[in-house]
Amino acid sequence: MTTASNDVIYSVLDNNLSRIAGIQGAVLLSNDGIRLSSYQLEQPQAERIAAASSGIAATMKAISREVGGGRVIRQLVEMDDSYLCIVGCGEGSTLIVVTSRKARLGELGGEVVRTAQALGEWLGTPERTQAPTP
Repeated sequence: MTTASNDVIYSVLDNNLSRIAGIQGAVLLSNDGIRLSSYQLEQPQAERIAAASSGIAATMKAISREVGGGRVIRQLVEMDDSYLCIVGCGEGSTLIVVTSRKARLGELGGEVVRTAQALGEWLGTPERTQAPTP
């Protein structure tokens, strides 16, 4: 990604997510777990979150296919002290948002979906395909 693209992504993340009470950070990642951008997180932590969260997102997509549930819109993980919200963002990308328990769930879900839609309008990471065998 170019610096201009990173600046635009950060701006969208900041403009939308800074309104969420207890925001701790966010990661935009490709569906294969590669960090594309992050917000308020150190790079090593953002990369670990991206790698781990891609597995959660892939599992939910597989379950949805199995039960005929359609597109997975949002996943929420509730922890003792934090929330993790996972939303598809454009073709082949996922947005992960981490907040403290101060966040109101309705506000969190709404803002994360709106942020993902804003990014998804122009951002797309195509799914990786296997190279043809010779």
